[in-house]
Amino acid sequence: MSDDQLSQLKRAVTALKEARAKLEAVERARTEPIAVIGMACRFPGADSLTTFWQLLKNRVDAIREAPADRWDNDDLFDPNPDTPGKVASRWGGFIDQPDQFDPQFFGISPREAAGMDPQQRLLLEVAWEALDDAGQVVERLAGSRTGVFVGIHSHSSDYFLMQAADPACMDIYTGTGTAHNVVSGRLSYLFDLQGPNVAVDTACSSSLVAAHLAVQSLRAAECNLALAGGVNVMLSPHFTIAASRMRMLAPDGRCKTFDALADGFVRGEGCGVVVLKRLSDALADGDRIYAVIRGSAINQDGHTNGLTAPNGLSQQSVIRLALANAGVEADQIGYVETHGTGTPLGDPIEVEALAGVVGPPRADGLPCVIGSVKSNIGHLEGASGIAGLMKAALTLHHQTIPANLHFQQLNPHINLDGTRLVVASDERVWLPGETRRLAGVSSFGWSGTNAHVILEEAEPASVLPRNGDDDQRPYLLPLSARSARALKVMAQSYCQFLANTPLSLDDICYTTARRRTQHDHRLVVAGRTRDELIEQLAAFTRGEERIGLASGQAVARRGGVVFVCPGQGSQWVGMGRQLLAHNPTFRQAIDRCQAALAPFVEWSLIDQLTTDHARLDDIAVIQPTLFAIQVALAAIWQALGVQPDAVIGHSLGEVAAAHIAGALSLDDAARIICTRSQLMKRLSGHGAMAVVELSRAEAQAALQGYEERLAVAVSNGPRSTVLSGDPATLQEVIARLQSQDVFCRLVKVDVAAHSPQMETLRPELVAALAEMRPQPASIPVYSTVEPT
Repeated sequence: MSDDQLSQLKRAVTALKEARAKLEAVERARTEPIAVIGMACRFPGADSLTTFWQLLKNRVDAIREAPADRWDNDDLFDPNPDTPGKVASRWGGFIDQPDQFDPQFFGISPREAAGMDPQQRLLLEVAWEALDDAGQVVERLAGSRTGVFVGIHSHSSDYFLMQAADPACMDIYTGTGTAHNVVSGRLSYLFDLQGPNVAVDTACSSSLVAAHLAVQSLRAAECNLALAGGVNVMLSPHFTIAASRMRMLAPDGRCKTFDALADGFVRGEGCGVVVLKRLSDALADGDRIYAVIRGSAINQDGHTNGLTAPNGLSQQSVIRLALANAGVEADQIGYVETHGTGTPLGDPIEVEALAGVVGPPRADGLPCVIGSVKSNIGHLEGASGIAGLMKAALTLHHQTIPANLHFQQLNPHINLDGTRLVVASDERVWLPGETRRLAGVSSFGWSGTNAHVILEEAEPASVLPRNGDDDQRPYLLPLSARSARALKVMAQSYCQFLANTPLSLDDICYTTARRRTQHDHRLVVAGRTRDELIEQLAAFTRGEERIGLASGQAVARRGGVVFVCPGQGSQWVGMGRQLLAHNPTFRQAIDRCQAALAPFVEWSLIDQLTTDHARLDDIAVIQPTLFAIQVALAAIWQALGVQPDAVIGHSLGEVAAAHIAGALSLDDAARIICTRSQLMKRLSGHGAMAVVELSRAEAQAALQGYEERLAVAVSNGPRSTVLSGDPATLQEVIARLQSQDVFCRLVKVDVAAHSPQMETLRPELVAALAEMRPQPASIPVYSTVEPT
């Protein structure tokens, strides 16, 4: 083979490898797992994620009679489902006060808020809470490719019907206030989210289809973060009357899923939202992960024996599609959150479909448990799928499968013999011995659209233990709210939270500082222990003022943040020692500085910071040390989210400022600070400096006749100036000024910095720094020498 042929062959092999790598990257993106990093809800009997899990764990039945603010049961109820204009069930899963809303929180006028469907209001509140739970600061999402996918049932238009009853009540806000597409669109509009925005209506499967579309969008890189959810509010009895005629409703208002007495479902309302992110991004960002979506699928029943009749073969098909998309075997599924409406027709068809896919027995005998959240909170229609997904995610997160309510005896039309399917009649610890916990979630729409999602438990997060608080370090806990009253309520809730949570103070303080939106009304408390923080919060709620507690309202317009890097003179033995021992960001920055200084010094930066015999008087040691501390302190502030709008430095601090601003690499900055301080050390013992209480002009006048031996080194303020130069001459000038009652104080240095004495070092310093490669600063940096 000739050299030319060999070269062509090598190029061909390289091209094949590159093509294979591209194909593998495409496949990875197509199937990348999606992390559930935040959740929030308003469900019957549960106004938060915590109370929702408690409801499931405690076997709470949240169904009740329709409240008087919805409709009059005494007037509308008739047990005969054939009675026109009547409801055949008095029951429902209702949330409290759906009419309550804080429009100012979202910048909405009271008039526009009055025209908004409560479903829009509810979704805004729950979406905000979900983002908050995910540690996503809303302001930082503005302009981002964040997607919004919301399931909403076409029959949930009660608010429009109520307004249409009196056309005179309609105004300019009626259209946008009641349009289903605006339910999702308003959320993106208010938060300035610029990713895909879709309102989904596939009837009862709407919100799980929305979750599927969000997963697809994230994998296609259409968005980098996605909110998926569903909302349903029952304001009028209209659809309940229609459902009564169709004999869909259980007369006793209970979803008796899989039970022999199953005779229909009970309608429910509420809202649930999950925050989704590609798993690789979630891990890189340090997000808390409830569960991981491995795959999902949707399909359609097609032609069945009736428009609303379920199709078992289609249900099997969608589950198999989801398993294939997830790369998961059917026998790995340990729990299925079923559609489970409790209807005589639907339950047997669904269980039969499950038995055909995930039901075959395993060799180790491990079961696949089935349950339905509808037995707790009713059928939330357009929001039912997201409720099931959230229950499954919490089940994986807590490794516990809650009991399925109202199950006494298996429906005789359901046959579990020869399968591994088991109804969750009691709470079960998740499959002991199972090495990989996986769950499925099903949701079916009466129009024929089916959805299935495969969830997997997240890898255990490394959580700092609560007993890590015992080191007595000071902690700052910042809280904020939109009003003074809300801030007080938040402080009260944090008192209880701190007392009961297993999380460490490190985790809590980090989250409140970096992973929460900072509103205008603010509070910060300081303490060394959990009890001290609780006491400070309690003092605030009592209106007390004390050390370690500060509160106030942010100004409408803030000035910029400036990092100031000072010169020599502020050093002390032990500086930075606690930060070095307890702050990883500070330690990492110091380690980088030590590596950058190493080629130019014969001493250890770490030793200098940890010894009780620090060389504070050695200018060639203390200046590089102060430089490193300034760089490390800037790293701490930036890690906490405090980004400077500008940087300024004085003397040695100008070198640190140039590096922080990005104008100098760390290696170049280390070369400058070491070379400069080593050259200055040659002049030790030949100079002195003093602070005088004079303006710059007055100080220059006082030095007339001494210009060759003294100079104005620093102008610190209107009446604070530093003189520098020959020690004997400086003493003479000081004596004269003190006789005129001018305050003077010698600075503890033996070098005349910023004086004509330094000119002798210029040629050698310039030559040593010839290899510097400065670059444009990424942050504005201002000089204290040249006018700006």
